[in-house]
Amino acid sequence: MPDVIKNTTYAELKVGDVASIERTCSLQDLYLFAHVSGNTNPVVMPDFGSRDDSKVQAPFMWAGSLVSAVLGNILPGPGTVYRSQDLRFLAGVRVGDKMKVSVRCTAKHEAPTATFETKIEKTDGTVVAEGLATVDVPLERITVAVRELPTLILDEGDQFTPLIEMARSLGPMATAVVCPDDHNSLSGAVLAAKEGLIEPILIGCKASIMKAAEASGLDIGSYKLVEATSHKEAAALAVELARRGEAASVMKGNIHTDELLGQVVKKEGGLRSGRRISHVFVMDAPTLDHLLFISDAAINIAPDLATKVDICQNAIDLARACGLDKPRVGILSAVETVNPNIPSTLDAAALSKMAERGQIRGGIVDGPLAMDNAMDVAAARTKGIDSLVAGHADALIVPNLEAGNMVVKELTFVARAETAGLVVGAKAPVMLTSRADNERARLVSAALAQLHEHMRRTGRAVGTVPAAPPSVGATISGAKIAAE
Repeated sequence: MPDVIKNTTYAELKVGDVASIERTCSLQDLYLFAHVSGNTNPVVMPDFGSRDDSKVQAPFMWAGSLVSAVLGNILPGPGTVYRSQDLRFLAGVRVGDKMKVSVRCTAKHEAPTATFETKIEKTDGTVVAEGLATVDVPLERITVAVRELPTLILDEGDQFTPLIEMARSLGPMATAVVCPDDHNSLSGAVLAAKEGLIEPILIGCKASIMKAAEASGLDIGSYKLVEATSHKEAAALAVELARRGEAASVMKGNIHTDELLGQVVKKEGGLRSGRRISHVFVMDAPTLDHLLFISDAAINIAPDLATKVDICQNAIDLARACGLDKPRVGILSAVETVNPNIPSTLDAAALSKMAERGQIRGGIVDGPLAMDNAMDVAAARTKGIDSLVAGHADALIVPNLEAGNMVVKELTFVARAETAGLVVGAKAPVMLTSRADNERARLVSAALAQLHEHMRRTGRAVGTVPAAPPSVGATISGAKIAAE
């Protein structure tokens, strides 16, 4: 693209003048056109999260709109005003099709009007559309700088659906659901059951659970109900079921986290293993083509080095259970160099070395890394960081709960990431969703529990998560423009 574009005036325009651009149809084009036009006809709409959108046909009007890019940017260029356009659509356009959009001046009328022949054709010569456009051609020279359009963030794909599909293949898992006596917690458990992920054992006040089911229009008649007179008793019963093997996982309902975890971590009768428990958030962010695992932002407030070893190992284990063969783990701090005045950089360096020596297994661990160079290749390159993790982190280990909480909430409320999570390191996975989380978060958390438990039992993952489809440039600034 040139830095500036200039028009062809009416006096300069000659019959026979031509111009063209080349453009490839992308998924982003179809999503954006649906947003702008409001046309959500399933024939022309990709299935969000699908790995095969090659059969989706682009709206004909999207293809037709490309003609205006040639007329408005090249010939006649800036200052051109449309008067009319007719198009005959002859062939469909699908994602990945490359097209040439061309215009040719066929007549000059009384100033400033002119007629252009318009044509859209694929690279194999197939004509997509053709017709005539009548425009008012600018009378004066206009030279303008190329406009840089505002950045748009568009989801590249749904990273959670493949996890649900992987977990569904394992069959339902007996799950003790603690105090599911409100809409969110009960509907989340019912949805996970309907999706074939869990067999719920509903523990709590039976009357309250039945009332919540009636208010939400949910049929829970086929699920086992266990009476508990208090939240503490419900949590203790759930943990006992997990200890006896009658439940393979525990799901938090309408109960405070402290009340549930108090029963999980108690020395006698709890679910302690030889490892410190920690929580792992799993994030599906619109700007990333892979899942992001963040730990610990929910349980360990100010972990020491020994605790961080377990936090790191827990995160690696969950990432591997989700299909990552060797997850890349970035140990976060404020800076990417070791500084004795910043204790988290010392812990990060120690964790990296411990991973090299086999004290942390299954992943590639590096740190300290700041957030920018952990996630962005350009930032890592600018700072001269030579690392297998920098710019490519699959998992982030935060210095403390405060930092982790901020990172997760910024991704959720600013970057619009979807969130799920799981408590790991105990004898059974615990779905520790917030009481405000929606059904989707609870469903994905159930899938995480299934995949983690399968990995713990068998030592192997169910499968690998397919890579997101490559994105194709979707703005006119990314198109190849040729004026003839």
